Parts: sequence; structure tokens; C-alpha cells
Amino acid sequence: MIKTFWFLFYNIFIVPTLYLILRIGGIFNSKIRKGIQGRKRVYEKLILDAAAIDKSKKLVWFHSSSLGEFEQAKPIIERLKKEKNVNVLITFFSPSGYENSKKYPHADLISYIPFDTKSNAERFIKIVNPTVAVLMRYDIWPNTIKALNDHSVPVFLVDATMRGSSPRKFPFIKSFHKMLFSFFTKILTVSEADAKEFFDFGLNNEKVKAVGDTRFDRVYQRSLLAKERNLIKDEILKDKKIFVAGSTWEQDEEVIFPAFEKLSKFDSSAIMIVAPHEPTVLHLEKIENEFSGKIKTIRFSHLNNYNDEKIIIVDSIGILLTLYTYADVAFVGGSFKQNVHNVLEAAVYGIPVMFGPRIENSQEAKKLAELGGGIIIRNKRQAYKSLRTLFTNEELRKQKGDISISFVKENLGATEKILQEIYLLL
Repeated sequence: MIKTFWFLFYNIFIVPTLYLILRIGGIFNSKIRKGIQGRKRVYEKLILDAAAIDKSKKLVWFHSSSLGEFEQAKPIIERLKKEKNVNVLITFFSPSGYENSKKYPHADLISYIPFDTKSNAERFIKIVNPTVAVLMRYDIWPNTIKALNDHSVPVFLVDATMRGSSPRKFPFIKSFHKMLFSFFTKILTVSEADAKEFFDFGLNNEKVKAVGDTRFDRVYQRSLLAKERNLIKDEILKDKKIFVAGSTWEQDEEVIFPAFEKLSKFDSSAIMIVAPHEPTVLHLEKIENEFSGKIKTIRFSHLNNYNDEKIIIVDSIGILLTLYTYADVAFVGGSFKQNVHNVLEAAVYGIPVMFGPRIENSQEAKKLAELGGGIIIRNKRQAYKSLRTLFTNEELRKQKGDISISFVKENLGATEKILQEIYLLL
């Protein structure tokens, strides 16, 4: 009775409202518009693509909202393909995830997930006919989940998180999610604390299990490859101490830049590599203007003309993980704007990791700070003090760096545990 009520409510009120919002949003936002256009022939494309795969193999479906969540799925997919002779379907909600993953070599089928109407979900499941479905983190579409359930397809929620203060726990919304989570075969959380929060929805140990976070596996895996890339000539960084500020926003730079400017007056060996989260022309020029007449800067793409500049401004994307390999100390951005970005990408190289105070979204940032490998800074003064201390005290820098890499290594292994659960039903 409760399930019937919620699905009626969802399909009568929520689905049309979401669709209307997307259509209106598509008028003003190119990303939304691209997502709508990309779904116009989703079934025709799927049918054609599916005709080319071996139908005798079982199919495992992985769904991610966007690129970040897909990164977390990659260790599972790649190991699955090595160990089992199966087809893999990957789907995305966002156009950025889909467009950047169209050539992913470990997937047999790649698609947008259709808009979540009852008929769309049913048609999609009939075309792809999955043996198992794996949803990453939080992108849960009720009609799709129900259709999977109706077709007796096991459904896993992987790398699941649940904060005590989550809006999903608000009284009216909680009832809806309690119903929704009941459709899952297994919910595999990143920590015991998250697992306990899921118990509030009437779930038990049979359905919820803490297995860890695949982000640790993925970042460690990627770091081994990143170390082999030589993006910057050795002579540029020889005898230098490197500070890498990654994924920065203007709010981060307002704190970090004055601290580095002051540090550079006392330490001639200090170099900063700054990688803005959005390296637009305007943002890059703003950074250059910030240091004009004070400290020489050079763009990463012009490094062949390097002439002892103290600041390297990264004007490309997709190389940050490799840039952290050069760092003696790192700062991870987003933490003065809204949410800190991935601190593991820096910690995996065994270096101290600085970040601002806005880290509620990141359990690993909080834990890293608690252990001592991470340093929370709240203003320019603290930023300078921490940088100066870490640049002058090599023993402390190494000690904090050792904590960082130990933290990553101690949390490896989630991929194997997740696959063990999947294999039981594959």
C-alpha cells in the first residue's frame, strides 16, 4: 500500500515536475540541452549497439551520475572484466560523464540512462536485459529500480554514503527512501558509520554492509601510472621545493596566493604550481594579473620557454593527479568555496595535504586531518604559517607525508569486497 502510494505520488507529481525543469533548464543551459538531445535516439542506438555483442554472456550494468562517480566504478569494472567473461554496460545521467567516456575500452555498451518514466524504465530493461545492476553512490531512479526488481534483477548500491544530517532523513522524505532502499539487494557503504545511518531506514545487516570506498583503490591505481608520466623537465624543478595547489576556485586563491607570495620572499627555492578547477581564459588572466609585477608566472603550455618563473599556471585539464607527483606540499581546493575536492589524489603521493574548512562532504579529508596528514587552514595567516613550517621542517613534512600514504594504503581493498558480493549473484 505504501509503495503504491509513493509510486503514484512520484509519477504524478515528481516526474512531470522534473521533466518540466529539465526542459526549461535546457533553454538556458547547454549541458542540460545536450543531455536532452543525447537521449532522443537512446533506444535505437542501444538496439544497434547491443546487436554487436555476444548475447550468450551475462551483462553487468554500471550506472553513474557523472564522471566523478564513474571514476569510482572503474576499479570494479576493470577487475570484473579480467576475472569474468561478461558484457559490461555503463550509463550516465549527465552529458559530461557520457561524452568523456564514450571510448572507455572496458565497456561493451555505453549509453545515457533514459529519463525515469515507468514506460522508459521498462523498455530500457527489456533491451539491455542485465544480469546484475550496480548503481554508484546516490544516483537512484525509482521507476528504474522498480523495473529491475520486477524483472528479478539483483541491484547493488555501491560506495554508498549517508550522513546523519542528510535531507533523506527528513520525516516525509524518509518514508519515501525507506520504500526505495527496500528494492536493493545489497547496499555497500564506504564506512561502518554510513552503514549505521542506513539502518535508520529499517534495513538490516543482511542488506547493508560496510566494505570501504573504491576511491582509494582508484587513486592508488592511477598514481602508479601517473608516476611514469614526465610532464615537467627535471631541470625546471631541480633543487626546488614544490607547492601544488589543485582544483582551486577564486575563494581558495584569495587565501593561498598571499601566503605563497609571502613565502617566496623568504624561500627562493619555492615554486607554486596552481591548477584552477576551471582554467578559463578569464580565470588564467586573473591569476596572471594577481602576480603581475610581484612574482614571475608562466603557463604550463609555455614551459618550453621556462626562465626561472616561480609560479606555473596550469592551463589544461586532466593532468592534476600527475602534477601532485612533483609536490612537497599540496593544497586541495573547493574547501573555501563549498566542498573540498578529492584529497586522496594528493595524499597518495605521501605528502602533507592542506585544505580549507569546508570539508563536511569528505569523510577522508576529516579523517586525514584527524590523523595529522591533513592540515585545515582557515585564513591567510594560517596558510602562510603552515606553508612556512612545512617548507622549513623537512622531518615534519616527511612525518605528515608518511601519515598520508599510510592512510591511503590502509583503506585499499574495497573493489575486491564489492566483487565478492556481486559474484554471489552473477
